[in-house]
Amino acid sequence: MSFNGKRLFRKRNGMLLGICLGVADYLEIDVTVVRLLWIIGGCMGVGVIAYVAAAFVMPIE
Repeated sequence: MSFNGKRLFRKRNGMLLGICLGVADYLEIDVTVVRLLWIIGGCMGVGVIAYVAAAFVMPIE
């Protein structure tokens, strides 16, 4: 998966597992926006499942 020649990775210096920071770097947006969207998704029940799945699927940088 590449976007502008980039690869999607979890970041080691992220808050929990580095998933939001990795997605923010990949999309070139602020990490706060990604975290807020993930929290909204978590309230709907989808975010938690997606976060756990991303933790297993995304490689560590």
